[in-house]
Amino acid sequence: MSTIYIISDFGKLVKNGNVLQLKKENDVLKTIFPFKTEQIVVIGKIDLTGSALRLLMHYNINIIFLGSNGRFNGRINFREGKNIFLRKKQFMLLDDEKFALNISKYIVKAKLHNQYNFMQRIKRKTDYFNMIKKPLEKMQSIMQLVNDAENTNQLRGYEGIGAKHYFDAFKYAIMPEWAVFNCRSRMPPKDNVNAVLGFLYTLLLYKVDSAVEISGLDNYVGYFHALDYGRSSLTLDLMEEYRTPIVDTLTVSLFNLGILQKDDFQEVNFNPDNDDLPMPVEKIENKDAPDFQNCQNNDLDNVITNDVKGILLTKEGIKKVIGQFEKKLDTSIYFNNLGKNITYKELFLEQAQQFKRVVNGEESEYKPLMVR
Repeated sequence: MSTIYIISDFGKLVKNGNVLQLKKENDVLKTIFPFKTEQIVVIGKIDLTGSALRLLMHYNINIIFLGSNGRFNGRINFREGKNIFLRKKQFMLLDDEKFALNISKYIVKAKLHNQYNFMQRIKRKTDYFNMIKKPLEKMQSIMQLVNDAENTNQLRGYEGIGAKHYFDAFKYAIMPEWAVFNCRSRMPPKDNVNAVLGFLYTLLLYKVDSAVEISGLDNYVGYFHALDYGRSSLTLDLMEEYRTPIVDTLTVSLFNLGILQKDDFQEVNFNPDNDDLPMPVEKIENKDAPDFQNCQNNDLDNVITNDVKGILLTKEGIKKVIGQFEKKLDTSIYFNNLGKNITYKELFLEQAQQFKRVVNGEESEYKPLMVR
């Protein structure tokens, strides 16, 4: 089963027999076989017919709509979980502070561990040893505090501080002179590296989200990320362990191996009144010490009323990134918890199932992916 990407600002998705076709007038641009498809991601603007939607519903294929900036626009979900007993347990565990704290510690330890190990790799492979040494030492100090955290708010603070130290070192991993990365920024991404990171994190989010739904878990009931209206907190929880080994390492490879070039990016004006390149019109609060470190004078700190310049991937750049992302997910890694090789795609479902067993009381602890 695969994810199908439709990158287009024109065309109509129609049903033709037992297949779906993306058509522009009488021309068939793409044919989709539902029995081979897990989900569809639409980047851009297309139309869908009612018969196409009914075929998607028949095969339980979710469809996700992203803007050309990678921003989530909406989703049609035909795979809503029916395991009310599992969901009831999830909600009951929200009141168990010890459970939430323990789960959060596993999540944060794994994320910081994976970031620290990648920082070590950067130190070994670049000439910036002295520049990376201090962030490494600071990261090590933060990692030692996790076990003694008394609540999830403390852990969110440690995770946020760790992210700052990590990205202080991460910037030295990018080799091409034209590739710019000063610090983590989004909405809008201020440089080409942030454009790739943000887009890949979005793709990763919906891969993990799909595994959570297939497992019957309620993706809104998380324990590390605070509950918020419309937020898939559990998906964000389970996504943390994959950020560095999948997205961050892939981003570095895309630039350093020359897969992405300067002309794969474009400067655009973000505006709250532009549906294609939307900006939030209200201030965004840093509730959970999120995965990015705001640049100085970042526009996130202000109400957006005027055009703001940002960097996005071009259509060709998006195609390159998606192709390499799917290739990365088919990569096999040795997973200690299972004692065997497994692809990242398989790992998403395996970890969601493991979390399900923890919720059901079949296992006592959650064991995230911790890379060497």
